Amino acid sequence: MSRFPRALLAVATAGITALSLTACGEDSGSGGTDCESDGLKIGTILPQTGSLAFLGPPEFAGVDLAIQEINEAGGVLGCDATVIHQDSGDTTSEIASQSADALIRQGVHTVIGAASSSVSLSFIDKLYQEGIVQISPANTSPEFTTYANGDYYFRTAPSDVLQGRVLADTIIADGHEKIAILALQDSYGTGLADAVEQNFTDFGGTVVEKIVYDPSATEFSAEVGKVADSGADAVVLITFNEIVNLAPALAEENMSAQDLGWYLVDGNLSNYGEQFPAGFMEGAKGTYPGADTAGIQERLLEVDPELVDFTYGPESYDATVLAALAALQGGKVDSETIKDNLIDVSREGTKCNGYTECAKLLEDGEDIDYEGYSGPIEFSPEGDVTAATIGVFQYQADNTFVNLEYRFGDLEE
Repeated sequence: MSRFPRALLAVATAGITALSLTACGEDSGSGGTDCESDGLKIGTILPQTGSLAFLGPPEFAGVDLAIQEINEAGGVLGCDATVIHQDSGDTTSEIASQSADALIRQGVHTVIGAASSSVSLSFIDKLYQEGIVQISPANTSPEFTTYANGDYYFRTAPSDVLQGRVLADTIIADGHEKIAILALQDSYGTGLADAVEQNFTDFGGTVVEKIVYDPSATEFSAEVGKVADSGADAVVLITFNEIVNLAPALAEENMSAQDLGWYLVDGNLSNYGEQFPAGFMEGAKGTYPGADTAGIQERLLEVDPELVDFTYGPESYDATVLAALAALQGGKVDSETIKDNLIDVSREGTKCNGYTECAKLLEDGEDIDYEGYSGPIEFSPEGDVTAATIGVFQYQADNTFVNLEYRFGDLEE
């Protein structure tokens, strides 16, 4: 099966859905706190529709699992947390910007999202102007590290500086010397393409063709022709779901995954199953950020039994839990308090995992160092994770991928 849009997601998250997994809104009895107005309110701007909807299910599941655990552990400062899900759409629409407006009106303290770097750039300034924390579980564009209005911006996924390094090293290790890069034209696509190019050439390889294409395109004969004429011995496919048209076009010109080395990335690494003929993807490799998800997969499946992939589910869980822990440490649920405490709860304290364990340590007066399911999260002053794990995967004959290895890297090298 594929990660692409399913009816399940529309049912689970359609429209504006306010979710509180336990009752909230009554006086808590602790100093007259009104949980209806004083409880932690999380908003999400994640893909329910559009070309990025395949990224949505594990991300929504990660957020909802975190909210469930937070509330089962007693909430934040005596009140249950709530979540309001909003659609991000994709870069062809204004959905994300409209969703940001809706969440601002509803007074959220933190926004989890977006999945796409370009989509996040469409509303990051609005949240900055309102002083609302944004934590993306999936943005990887290097652009955010130095973004001017990034004071309230954090991410639990690593910059593509690291993925580009691991992918380039994998290609070199496989014996390829000349590559073509096909990348969609947005901040994610071009940023990752640049990282792959720089690292591949640093490792002694040659990029014989770098093609940036219109992500709304459905026909790729010109791009495929350039790859064919380039003399490349491998091709890097930095795409979203355009790959369902692009990959067959390559195969038709005798540049299949078996004829030419194919290397995918987090934007298109999916269990395609019967979407392609048996053996179509066999031998292709790919990377995506994130540690081994075995420790959280069963819990995510309890939230969404239809999950096929788990990409960025752990990062979404970690983003939500970190916001709650920052509020708990700061003694308030407002966005300024969360911003001021996010870095501190992520590093240089007693290591802990999950909300329940970490909240208990905070309540006992200990400083904490949150260790996420997505890896060791230590925020830099710019809101980046300073080290991360990249998984390397390979496709089997049934068009599903299996892990070959996980590589841990430091982004501050």
